[in-house]
Amino acid sequence: MEIIYSKYFVKQYKKLPKDVQNKFKKRLDVFQNDNQNSILNTHGLRGVYAGKYSFNVTADYRVIFAYTEEGVAMLIDIGTHSKLYS
Repeated sequence: MEIIYSKYFVKQYKKLPKDVQNKFKKRLDVFQNDNQNSILNTHGLRGVYAGKYSFNVTADYRVIFAYTEEGVAMLIDIGTHSKLYS
């Protein structure tokens, strides 16, 4: 799967603690090879994020993304559950 990054995602990623950045890199590898792997808990979102999806980086950190076309995912945001969904 091809991954593209929104400018906002890159900005938020740079603010993360280094250990979360490293965990994200590992989860991104899993996502690219099997975006439905159970470790990611990939699921569709509702409300303001309707039509977008989320996967877990850690127990608290999530990535919000959207499929832009077949085989392409745009990463939109990354952060804690409470930051993203409040």
